[in-house]
Amino acid sequence: MSFKTLSDADLKGKRVLTRVDLNVPMKDGKVTDATRIERVLPTIKEISAAGGKVILLAHFGRPKGAKVPEMSLAPVAPAVAELLGKPVAFADDCIGESAKAAVDAMAEGDVLLLENTRYYAGEEKNDAEFAKELAANGDIFVNDAFSAAHRAHGSTEGLAKLLPAFAGRTMQAELEALGSALSTPERPVLAVVGGAKVSSKIDLLENLVSKVDILVIGGGMANTFLAAKGVNVGKSLCEHDLADTANRIMAAADKAGCEIVLPADAVVAWEFAANTKNETVALDAIPADAMMLDVGAASIEVVKAKIDAAKTLVWNGPLGAFEIAPFDKATVAAAQHAAARTKEGKLKTVAGGGDTVAALNHAKASEDFSYISTAGGAFLEWLEGKELPGVVALEKA
Repeated sequence: MSFKTLSDADLKGKRVLTRVDLNVPMKDGKVTDATRIERVLPTIKEISAAGGKVILLAHFGRPKGAKVPEMSLAPVAPAVAELLGKPVAFADDCIGESAKAAVDAMAEGDVLLLENTRYYAGEEKNDAEFAKELAANGDIFVNDAFSAAHRAHGSTEGLAKLLPAFAGRTMQAELEALGSALSTPERPVLAVVGGAKVSSKIDLLENLVSKVDILVIGGGMANTFLAAKGVNVGKSLCEHDLADTANRIMAAADKAGCEIVLPADAVVAWEFAANTKNETVALDAIPADAMMLDVGAASIEVVKAKIDAAKTLVWNGPLGAFEIAPFDKATVAAAQHAAARTKEGKLKTVAGGGDTVAALNHAKASEDFSYISTAGGAFLEWLEGKELPGVVALEKA
């Protein structure tokens, strides 16, 4: 992987079109979670300190090419300014006279946020003319939105073809973390993959069995694999129609020398509710009228042992229904164990995906992981081995 970073850019006096992810949760006109803003602050600060004019490009929601007032980025500008510690101007358009006037008024080091790029259909269509209109307000392009890199849009892929293009610090950190986890990892490599359904992660599993040494499968997904092996999983969430797919993945893993680790026991309950009656049972003793919502102590010890054996860990998805106590025990125990190994310098840990971030935060393990991606879809597509248009564009540039 080869791409230019901010270290390679001459920023002073330049109009720097900077693609960021500001698609943050909002309520009553206020940002309720500023994580994505915090992630791009280093890039904004570095460009500003070097005398660049920071022109922020971002999308918000899915306005589908229409100017939807509820999806304006205007309320986000004050939130960025507060965290940045300096004023952030706002232009009510991302192209045209309004945007040009706002850019022309900038001094070196100033920060300007342009309106939602998805107000134009040309953004998601990656229309060449729309990209040219964006490019007219910049001298160089910095992409710091890995979370949007799996989409070939005007403000991601299109701009990189028109201006000298560089990776921002968040994009750089993401690519370096993922590269060290799968492209050039220290072995053995362990992947923990959980979640509800195999159907949503077939590509992911098929790619990982050829890349990692050990694959732990948890959550509802594990039930499908157990059922394919002849285990009666009762009323557990299970895609019985994907038995052939599960068997194909297990056969591919065996051929590639990848060890697949499935639950060794089950925590079952008769209803999906907090603190409901539950039991830990052997796999051959799952009641026909119960459902598996977590794994028990035996499984947890196996997962911990695999973590101890690994040098690199890639994590996507919980091991059980972690949102509801007490079915969070396995996820919390494994996450805390991985975090402790990381803190001791014995393990490199890279995690991502919405449920994953929530689960690791719940386990209070996030801070000690080597890297946690907030990119969602882009992180998953990377794990699936797919090319990301925004990244490819940077490499070609």
